[in-house]
Amino acid sequence: MDALGVQLETELKRFDVSPENMIETVFIGGGTPSTVDPQLYAPIFDRIRPFLQEGAEITSEANPNSSTYEWLEGMKELGVNRISFGVQSFNDDKLKTLGRAHNTQHALEAIKNASKIGYKHLSLDLIYGVQGDTKELLQSDIDQAFQLPIDHISLYSLTIEEETAFEKSPEMASEQLDLTQWLFDEISAKGFEQYEISNFGKYKSKHNIGYWEHKSYIGLGAGAVGFLGSTRLYPTTDIEAYIDTPLSIKEENLNEAELLNEKLFLGFRSCVGVDQTLLSKPQYSQAQMLLDGGLLEFRHGRYFNPNFLLADEITLRIEGY
Repeated sequence: MDALGVQLETELKRFDVSPENMIETVFIGGGTPSTVDPQLYAPIFDRIRPFLQEGAEITSEANPNSSTYEWLEGMKELGVNRISFGVQSFNDDKLKTLGRAHNTQHALEAIKNASKIGYKHLSLDLIYGVQGDTKELLQSDIDQAFQLPIDHISLYSLTIEEETAFEKSPEMASEQLDLTQWLFDEISAKGFEQYEISNFGKYKSKHNIGYWEHKSYIGLGAGAVGFLGSTRLYPTTDIEAYIDTPLSIKEENLNEAELLNEKLFLGFRSCVGVDQTLLSKPQYSQAQMLLDGGLLEFRHGRYFNPNFLLADEITLRIEGY
């Protein structure tokens, strides 16, 4: 059995995946899946297919320049029913600034091909907060996106991280709060509900919501993090080392305070909300103050944040008590 096969079999046992405890969603990403021939994914699908819940959401990320018609057809034959395209922008100059390998035409063709092939759900990523962004440029991106057969948009602000292309050019990230709020409002006005700070759609991704609900998930591959109950699982990020010892996994056990912090952070930045029973008496008092001030809403025993841009501040306010 190959290294990934060994890892997959072990993880399925660790997570108690069985006919009574089926896999709800699958997400292929964290790299460039569209550069890999669909047949190379076949052994993975063969192993997990008996444990896939009926109607499971199966998503693959894809780069517009490498997601050919043949690749899209092959992935659909395996069972993929949702594609998330890394479009970033429909402005060729901005794509060059971001160092992307594709152009606008690649993106248009890939998304239209996916629709023609019959994918049920299509999503695209857009990036904002880039030096040179204007309301006119972003409006053009939105208008083009909504001319395409998509039901979901993920919207990300450019962030500068170490060991990335923009590490020495921090000025490239230029987010303006008023422009961000305008952008959110424009997408929502077109009928795509904002169900998390970065995600909008007529369709809400089950995989995304599973993360925010703090469900357990299996991570397979070098650097693919998993989560089981209160334990986070970290395989090595070194590909050669992973191939040699795929079962060498570091565990991080989260305590009650850390778990609560994650549930607060994830709940207040999404449609999931926070169950009132999670809160201590002082935290409950803070939540009620925020509710009275119109910064939170309360429905069916849960607190919800109507303005996701305030998620961090609300979490810190409640967490501190």
